Amino acid sequence: MSLLHESAIFLAAAILAVPLFNRFGFGSVLGYLAAGVLIGPWGLGLVSGVDHILHFAELGVVLLLFIIGLELQPSRLWVLRRSVFGLGLAQVLITGALLAGLGYAMGLPTGTATIAGLALALSSTAFVLQMLAEKKQLTSAHGRAAFAILLFQDLAVIPLLALIPLLGPSQAQTQASNMVVQTVVVIAVVAGLVLGGRFLLRHVLRLIASSSNHEIFTPTALLVVISAALLMDFAGVSMALGAFLAGMLLADSEYRHELEANIEPFKRLLLGLFFMAVGMSANVGLVVAEPLRVLALAAGLLTVKFLVLLILGRLFKYSTECARNLAFVLPQGGEFAFVIFAAAAVHQVMARELADLLIVVVTLTMAVTPLLVFFNERVVQSWLRPHGEERFDTIDDSDHQVVIAGFGRFGQVIGRLLRMKQIPFTAIESNAEQVQVVRRYGNKVYYGDPGRLDLLRAARVDKAKVFVLTISDMIASVKAAELVKKHFPNVAVYARARNRHHAHLLMDVGVKYVIRETWLSALDMGRHVLGDLGQSEEDARHAVETFQRHDEQTLIRQHAIHHDEQKLIQSSKDAALQLQELFESDVASHAQQHESGTA
Repeated sequence: MSLLHESAIFLAAAILAVPLFNRFGFGSVLGYLAAGVLIGPWGLGLVSGVDHILHFAELGVVLLLFIIGLELQPSRLWVLRRSVFGLGLAQVLITGALLAGLGYAMGLPTGTATIAGLALALSSTAFVLQMLAEKKQLTSAHGRAAFAILLFQDLAVIPLLALIPLLGPSQAQTQASNMVVQTVVVIAVVAGLVLGGRFLLRHVLRLIASSSNHEIFTPTALLVVISAALLMDFAGVSMALGAFLAGMLLADSEYRHELEANIEPFKRLLLGLFFMAVGMSANVGLVVAEPLRVLALAAGLLTVKFLVLLILGRLFKYSTECARNLAFVLPQGGEFAFVIFAAAAVHQVMARELADLLIVVVTLTMAVTPLLVFFNERVVQSWLRPHGEERFDTIDDSDHQVVIAGFGRFGQVIGRLLRMKQIPFTAIESNAEQVQVVRRYGNKVYYGDPGRLDLLRAARVDKAKVFVLTISDMIASVKAAELVKKHFPNVAVYARARNRHHAHLLMDVGVKYVIRETWLSALDMGRHVLGDLGQSEEDARHAVETFQRHDEQTLIRQHAIHHDEQKLIQSSKDAALQLQELFESDVASHAQQHESGTA
């Protein structure tokens, strides 16, 4: 069958299965898996060569990690060090030890049990990050914890693969020397990648961008990702980790958004192909032949990892809800287990039959994960809400002129000001822990999600004059603003924005009054700095007012082009020159006035 025919089959299967599974709330990942099983060797048999397809589709995971790296600056990674090397290390070691112990108790040799336990301790980076991205939970508490664990697991693949030859029947001394050589190669390749990214890659991207040929930027972006992945593959390291490092090195560059926009379509297609290939590779025949054995092993793996994650989440001071969500997201096996089991079979550390069995178990746990997440969101949370803090409050206030959505540090200042003027208001906060803190200090606030229309109606937004939006999360903030502007158009919306991009998104949905959270405080500090540098109070105030007026005008002008990064960059440069000319003209004018007064 030709490549064109196979491509048509893959696309048709995805188009049929994914919308159907999304329609019933199961998510696209399970839809891709089901499509893969349907067209694969154990289904209709429309496509063969599963191993080749799976190997090629791993590029989707590589692109996913590159985009995640683009979103994570090195400084932010340093902030996550406790989660990565604390929670991540604890999860791998404890889960691996428990699973290895169970394997040894079932009669496996020590080396086989060790490799099996550690490999099964790894979770699926592709599955989990895709699900979290779809649900917009990557920045949530359990999303950040899951990312930290997955990042450590990707790092753990390196020593785990190096450990396999040492456990084989070959001479340990020779293998140990090979391990030292491989470690040196890994360090050299990583150092080369970091140095190249810092001192060479940005200049290359700048040269490409200045060529005025935007079409060439897409193959350049793909070449960057694939080159980084191949370098790490040459060193015997996960290709996805190499792409992640490349993305992280470019996270604070001016080309971050352009790279992401060019890579995103390829990432979506190839990641979908990867999930379909996983579905195709599932040995359904083994499940049919030994259903109880396969199901028991899969259930045991899910249970052990779930309990370990739940306990570790609480030990690392995460909330009960966060620990539970983390345990439901990460209990499956991961795609790196396929590589590890194959290597273990080659080095005679593990029997081929056992490797095939464990691969089926891992695939089954991956397929079950979207169902577990669905069960957690639709069933478990509804069970707990009537008895815990997760139940939204019933808003029983009378009609108030002001509704404040988001009662954190920003919203509380506005609330205190209104209370001083004896103006009643309704405050809504979606963070349960923040609600608890605010209530301990004697403040009245309702727990609820301002992004839900039914709650906005319960809060009598239609009777209010002003809706104050101070939610820090950009996605949730824009969603709430959009609902209010659409369903309550007569209510004035005053919104807090985290930055210029957030302000432009709010302006997109029709919000007229937007204030950036650090804007006025930064201007006030700047006025004091100018005063301490010897400028008069009048000159400092005039400089700040001129700068404020010019920047607000620039913000409005840039709203029309904020989706085009190149135009936005050029506009910012033009605005900076214009501001400089404005101040030079202002200084000259002041000098002339001074000379006239002296004369």
